[in-house]
Amino acid sequence: MNKYLICIGVACAITVAVFAIQGFFTDDIAVNMQVLADGFSISGVLLLMYAGIMFISGEGALLGIGYALRYTVLTFIPGGRARQEMYKDYRERKMEAIKKSTDHCVLFVGLAFLAIGLIFMAIWYLKYYNAPIE
Repeated sequence: MNKYLICIGVACAITVAVFAIQGFFTDDIAVNMQVLADGFSISGVLLLMYAGIMFISGEGALLGIGYALRYTVLTFIPGGRARQEMYKDYRERKMEAIKKSTDHCVLFVGLAFLAIGLIFMAIWYLKYYNAPIE
């Protein structure tokens, strides 16, 4: 429960930052509806991207990049290549150290904020997009 509160707090902070950047307090309700849609959508997408990065790093997809960087650094150190291990051994050692998270709070909060943003976007589209000028 505590992790969910932290995730919601981070998402709310991103949303409020988008509100502040885009100028939420205008006189026009249509513009405010667009800002609401943008704020919730941006925070939702950012949290979903973070959840995706955490998933692929937990699966070991980024181990090749770490191995290549380590190999490059050890190339320039005298005697460093003698200490270089094979990629198979490197991957096995790193995969043992990786702990996979079973907590998906970032994913669920990101989906919720994205859904709220899409609802505001649908309301704006149905009510204010190409509305007759009065």
